[in-house]
Amino acid sequence: MRILLVEDSVALADQLVPLLKEHGYAVDWLADGRDAVVRVHDDPFDLVVLDLGLPGMDGLQVLKQWRQEGLSIPVLILTARDSWSERIEGLRQGADDYLTKPFHPDELLLRIQALLRRSHGNANDERLSAGMLKLDESRQTVWHGEEEIALTGAEFRMLRYFMHNPGRLLSKGQLASHLYDNESDRDSNVLEVHVNRLRRKLGKAVIETRRGQGYVYTGQLS
Repeated sequence: MRILLVEDSVALADQLVPLLKEHGYAVDWLADGRDAVVRVHDDPFDLVVLDLGLPGMDGLQVLKQWRQEGLSIPVLILTARDSWSERIEGLRQGADDYLTKPFHPDELLLRIQALLRRSHGNANDERLSAGMLKLDESRQTVWHGEEEIALTGAEFRMLRYFMHNPGRLLSKGQLASHLYDNESDRDSNVLEVHVNRLRRKLGKAVIETRRGQGYVYTGQLS
């Protein structure tokens, strides 16, 4: 899943970017509100982590403009501002969740996971469920019944995105833009390699190939 981090603190961004990548997210980082207003249209981000005290344009103004433009992307606000009036205003402008600095990294990760599950209809399950599988994001493993199957980081990232979009035709371009922030990865055959590895672990039927179109996650293991 691809996250846009909009945070002007270099020290905090230096902590959050590797943390998010370690947990399987592709991350783009911006420090200016004016850049964020435009950048969100350039790639299909799955979630935005947005600071309020930004240079160029305040985070609330950025969020307000996105919502006026009809963007429904989930937005998690990070801020050092802890007054009730500012929290209420952030929610009124369309924020999906609110986290006050300082915060524990694990809380941020759990809130991101919850927002992504909610946006894809899995709000009531601690594990991401689709078809016959359940994905444990904290352990980066997948469960079939009582069997736990270990995944590599790349396999985890791909399977998570498939499970957020069950039954949907996903082109290679869509997969690459959501999974990778490195152009060399997008241009290689890495997608096909990881699809084949997932099939070897989970069964050939779990991901269906549509020739010339892309892939469909079926959730069926045989």
